[in-house]
Amino acid sequence: MWNNIVPEHLETHNHENWRIWMKNYLLAHDLWDVVEATAETPNPEQAEFKDWQKKNAAALHAIHVSCSLDVFLKIKEIDSAGLCWNALADIKVECMQEPRPMLQSGTEGGISGEEKENVYLQFRPLCLAIENGDCKAVKEFLEECPEAVREKLTIFGDTALHLAATNGNVKLVEELVALMKEEDLEILDKNNDTALNIAAGSGILRLAECMINKNKKLACVTGTTHIPVIVACRTGQRDMTYYLYSVTPFDFLRSEVGAFGSLLLLEAIGNQFFDIALDLVQNCPFMAIRRNHRGITPLIEFSKLTHLFPESSRLSFWQRWIYSCVNVQQRASSKDVRIYIPQYDPNEEGNFLMRVLNQLRSLGSKFLELSGVQQIYDLKLIHTQALQLLNCICNGAISTLDDEKVEEYGIYEAYFTAIRNGIIEIVVEIIKAHPPLLIVQASDNNTLLTAVKFRQEKVFSLVYGLDSRKNILLVGCDKNDNNLLHLAAKLAPPHRLARISGAALQMQRELQWYKEVESIVKPSYKEDVNKCGVKPTQMFSDTHKFLMEEGEKWMKDTATSCTVVGALIITIMFTAAFTVPGGNIQDTGYPMFLHEKAFMVFIIADAISLFSSSTSVLMFLGILTSRYAADDFLKSLPTKLIIGLSTLFISIATMMVSFCATLILMLEGELNLIIPLVLLASIPVTLFIFLQFPLLVEIFISTYGPGIFDRKSKYLHK
Repeated sequence: MWNNIVPEHLETHNHENWRIWMKNYLLAHDLWDVVEATAETPNPEQAEFKDWQKKNAAALHAIHVSCSLDVFLKIKEIDSAGLCWNALADIKVECMQEPRPMLQSGTEGGISGEEKENVYLQFRPLCLAIENGDCKAVKEFLEECPEAVREKLTIFGDTALHLAATNGNVKLVEELVALMKEEDLEILDKNNDTALNIAAGSGILRLAECMINKNKKLACVTGTTHIPVIVACRTGQRDMTYYLYSVTPFDFLRSEVGAFGSLLLLEAIGNQFFDIALDLVQNCPFMAIRRNHRGITPLIEFSKLTHLFPESSRLSFWQRWIYSCVNVQQRASSKDVRIYIPQYDPNEEGNFLMRVLNQLRSLGSKFLELSGVQQIYDLKLIHTQALQLLNCICNGAISTLDDEKVEEYGIYEAYFTAIRNGIIEIVVEIIKAHPPLLIVQASDNNTLLTAVKFRQEKVFSLVYGLDSRKNILLVGCDKNDNNLLHLAAKLAPPHRLARISGAALQMQRELQWYKEVESIVKPSYKEDVNKCGVKPTQMFSDTHKFLMEEGEKWMKDTATSCTVVGALIITIMFTAAFTVPGGNIQDTGYPMFLHEKAFMVFIIADAISLFSSSTSVLMFLGILTSRYAADDFLKSLPTKLIIGLSTLFISIATMMVSFCATLILMLEGELNLIIPLVLLASIPVTLFIFLQFPLLVEIFISTYGPGIFDRKSKYLHK
């Protein structure tokens, strides 16, 4: 390769030419004396040492950059240009070996041990041709060396088919597959993957079809736990997953054969391929409770996916209404999932009617997507399929287990995982399939303790609303002797607190939990101490100290901001009451527009705005001067905040009304000005509704609503 110093880098075969080029370069740059000098290196203390060191470094650099990588590695430790030059003279005797002839077809055993050293270099042209997608060059290479089609071409164990599949070159893969034997497609790379595994991850369906048509057994070949269908499912390749599932024998996926079925079920649930998951569970329910190489089961992972279940969804009012109106067809069977139907029909392209219908369907889908209906439909479809899958697992596997095997198959772990994540549907179905789980004491946990610890109010309401069996759970303690009230006194997990707006409301929710648990336990529980000698009340104060401080700060900041607004409105409205629009009659002192209806609207709105803003300011002053005890966050402070925000909203709204009434009086008949100005006046009210009204509603519901605990839960009657 050419550079600025010599025409070619130094290899072991071109030393004579390179020596001449390099010597001329060094002579031209006054560096040759450093290379040919036979005298010893100057002493560092001598004056000429610095000049010699600079010239030596320049000469050494020129030599280094003019050598190939292989030659450079042999001289890189030499720090003298003269010694380096002499060392390079010795390398010329290591003449490069002649290129080895390409392997001929019929060579038994492939590459011999002696040839292993340079095999990757020998097949590099083939690798480059595959990388560049040059089918012609690949064909020419394989014509000279047919055996190369089944050799491992790289240090990673890739065959030509592995490399072509990695590049996603369909035409090249087809050419290679045609030249290979069936067993050649089963060759594994260093990751124990076949070329089909790589194709499965790419999502290019034609690659997989080509390989499967050549070797029907390829879908079951693996050196690891990752068979092709699992690879496709894990990477979210929907069409590829359904195709590979249709060609993978079900007997190969059964639990008694290995963990492949369980792993596929785990990935299918995670990627929401519920057709495949249902088919697996309906044909072999125990796949859902079989442990894989990581010691977990699909049911345990299923118990962590809160977004798959209706009760965990947080929808707005209108979204809940649409959700209830949407009708989703629930599958009765998944028997057709193993019949793969291509998504593309070439006959449709020439059919004008089909193209028109497709366009109409596309427009309809766009409209539903933009309106949000499609997303809600998809959400309900996921929920419906998840519930159907859960029902199959519980009825087909859990209900048939012996009591002694429930823990062995991870049912306890799945049950308590569902409680921690608040998936009430899984909790109910598992209890229905195996009722003793309701009162089981697993390690240092039971159903009620776990529900309180992780603040899952739906599970708490479910259990406490049952019959006398709940009394067995009330007396439980954890490993630190914390009773039910101790756990209620602990700070809730951060992800549960994050669902509530503001530190003050978070503190209120914690108090509601503590008071609720306190109302159902014996009075003696309040005096019980744990292993650290701490009572529940003391634990509550210690663990919620920081949250109380944050709640106080949040309340005061909110009250301060609103007080400024309220005081400003008081000033404006008080002034407006004495400087009425149109002024006063000089003789009597009465307002000019006293008998106008708009004036009566103005004066009433002004008075309401003044009185409501005054009330708002007083409420916020009450918040600022509160003592901020823990119990104040339960009712007192939220009530003041509700009154303050409500009256502030009324004062802003009536202030705008009085402004509009003034405009009507002053611009009588000028509708082209009045209407736009009235519309503009509605903007502040609208902004307040969107920005503050949701908070006001949340505080009101949290304080005076039905509460988070539902003793009449619909699940209690199932």
